[in-house]
Amino acid sequence: MGRVTIRDVALRAGVAVGTVSHYLNHPDKVSDEKAERIRSAIDALGFVRNDAGRRLRLGTSTTVAYIAPDVSNPYFAAIAEGVEQRASERGLAVYIANSRRSREREDAYLELFEQQQVSGMLVASHGPIEDRLARIRSRGTPSVLVGQAAQSPEQPSLSIDDVMGGRLAAAHLIQLGRRRLAFVGGPFGVRQVADRLTGASDAVHADPQATLEVIDARDRTIRGGTEVGRTLLARPATTRPDAIFAVNDLLALGIMHVLVAGGVRAPEDVALIGYDDIEFAETSLIPLSSVRLPHEAFGFAAVDLLLEEIAGTVEERHLVFDPELVVRASTVSGQPSGSPRLAASAGTPP
Repeated sequence: MGRVTIRDVALRAGVAVGTVSHYLNHPDKVSDEKAERIRSAIDALGFVRNDAGRRLRLGTSTTVAYIAPDVSNPYFAAIAEGVEQRASERGLAVYIANSRRSREREDAYLELFEQQQVSGMLVASHGPIEDRLARIRSRGTPSVLVGQAAQSPEQPSLSIDDVMGGRLAAAHLIQLGRRRLAFVGGPFGVRQVADRLTGASDAVHADPQATLEVIDARDRTIRGGTEVGRTLLARPATTRPDAIFAVNDLLALGIMHVLVAGGVRAPEDVALIGYDDIEFAETSLIPLSSVRLPHEAFGFAAVDLLLEEIAGTVEERHLVFDPELVVRASTVSGQPSGSPRLAASAGTPP
């Protein structure tokens, strides 16, 4: 049997096609008796309303899209959860796509969602993208850039003060008496990575006794961290850093696993701090200190900003969130798991 149409429903219910249309779109215009007949016909035939066609006719959409660079990373997954929850509260559905940090996949999804005539897009990208979003915006689809500050005043964006975050992490390590610091991350063409390194460098340069070794780790995963950990473990203990700031928690956890398994004590021999404060950071065998970013709240704010942009009611297009320092046992010996988060300014870390 082919797809059941509105005409099939009308024939079975013994009413006009227009009456079924009113039932679907303006039920107050249909009598209770006819409404019951139509409802029974829909149930019996298994009719499924074609909302896509309706939206095209009306020129409206109840769907938005979120393009993430890596949904396997718990941080982006948490943002996606926040986006979905907030969109649902606002009566919207969400398409969630994973670009896998690929420019080609990113472009393909941008084209697809524009063709689908979504109400708007939330786009988290690790590369330059504003020119592409501007072209899409000129054709009528608004967007919000998520995770990096937009350079254009016309492009709404939500970002984190990553320079401040990097400064918090490195200053915390220096306050603990560590002087041979290492920054692990990459690629440095990614603005978020570069900003975190800038912040860490600022903190190190403020202490004439501190040094900063930069270790390029383009694979920002646990696997990438284990590779860095093996390299560090192969070095003489006297040449290893006594503190490591990894550009995200996955890298930090991978490094810590290899070093501790190889007999290096954390935090006695090396203090480690990550970035993002994903759930695994707190529940690690040695709870990981981290720089916390907003997760679900970031998704909420992204949806709200997009809807304001769609409605033309945006007052502030560029929202910047401050990070927080979370101190755990990987940097401070004896620090209990789940210790209170310590909000701090970049100049006065706890």
